[in-house]
Amino acid sequence: MPARPLPAPTASSTAARTAFLTVKDAADYLGLSSHTLYVWRHRRQGPPSFRMGHRGRVMYRVEALDAWVREQEQADSRSNPALNPLSVRPQERSARLTTA
Repeated sequence: MPARPLPAPTASSTAARTAFLTVKDAADYLGLSSHTLYVWRHRRQGPPSFRMGHRGRVMYRVEALDAWVREQEQADSRSNPALNPLSVRPQERSARLTTA
């Protein structure tokens, strides 16, 4: 039986492949190690992931990774001026009453 040629990748199949990343690809995308993502997944931390396929491979959506990075930026006082403790006016101390 002759081998059939593989179909050429279409724009939709290429987009589907880049919409989901494996742990290794997600780690590369975020600049982290695969081990870090596995540990975060075990602890239910880090970016959202899910299992896909009959083998149950752990996958990440690119848009979920981007959203997670934006959340991290907003939670950091260096990236979010609203959280900068130096931009808040210091509270005045109330006079302590001393009882002797």
